[in-house]
Amino acid sequence: MARQQQKKRPRNTINGWLVLDKPYGLTSNDALSRVKRILSPAKVGHAGTLDPRASGCLPLAFGEATKTVSLMMDGRKIYRFEVTWGLETNTDDTEGEVIATSDVRPAASDIQAVLSEFVGTIMQIPPKFSAIKVDGERAYDLARGGEEVELEARPIDVHRLDLVEASDPEKAVFEAECGKGTYVRSLARDLGRRLGTCGHVTELRRLLVGPFGEEDMVTLEELQESADAHEEGTGVEGLVEEFILPVREALESLVELPVSQDDAGKIRRGMAILLLGRDAPLQADEVFASYAGVPVAIGAIEKGRFQPTRVFNL
Repeated sequence: MARQQQKKRPRNTINGWLVLDKPYGLTSNDALSRVKRILSPAKVGHAGTLDPRASGCLPLAFGEATKTVSLMMDGRKIYRFEVTWGLETNTDDTEGEVIATSDVRPAASDIQAVLSEFVGTIMQIPPKFSAIKVDGERAYDLARGGEEVELEARPIDVHRLDLVEASDPEKAVFEAECGKGTYVRSLARDLGRRLGTCGHVTELRRLLVGPFGEEDMVTLEELQESADAHEEGTGVEGLVEEFILPVREALESLVELPVSQDDAGKIRRGMAILLLGRDAPLQADEVFASYAGVPVAIGAIEKGRFQPTRVFNL
């Protein structure tokens, strides 16, 4: 007799963002899997991986919000991190092997004196244990396999780097606001070298990604407790109302283009619309069209016409 197939759990249609406070020790994919077990969404992904040894802001995109993930990936990020002096590791954090040591411990005044050198558009060599691809292979896979990995320096944007605390001579706490592709572990390594010592990251927390900060974060425990409470009542609808932020929250970096109901219908069918009126924009690389405050599509304006590139089904 054929084994009876288990009935699949129905998937829930959810559109919007959940800003998870990822705990230390979990991979981003493990954290996402736990959320999927609670909400059973039809479609979900995360915007910006956090290392298992980091905690904090991990935005999760559900449904139509997945069309805005690239905006999150390109958005600014804020990290708070602790650097311990005297040791450099091959991973630039506590996971790796010690490859250099130093007896030098920088004073707070010495640290303050060099911070400006790490602000602006600077060149940075990513950690050898990173997800960057080398000849089609992830750098961390090559490094773990014993191969010597040489990564090239690349430009990154650091908007702000502040010394938060340096009361303990063995360590210092920093806060960095940076752009896409910045490795905090590399900042710690390079700060140590510039200060004539060694350094590696011993604590790392992401405080902000794009528009999402600490006030938006939800822990796995809070989500599970709420799910248990809603189970006998409003179910997933109650969870969505409590925790899911609107899709348009991710569009704050774009100019909004309000359109009529008729034009919204055309845009949803993939059609371009002509923008009329004296104040109508003639050119823009990326804007989002909306009707009655609801996003309709992301697109570009060229010669006074809006052409959708990503249409929302909201």
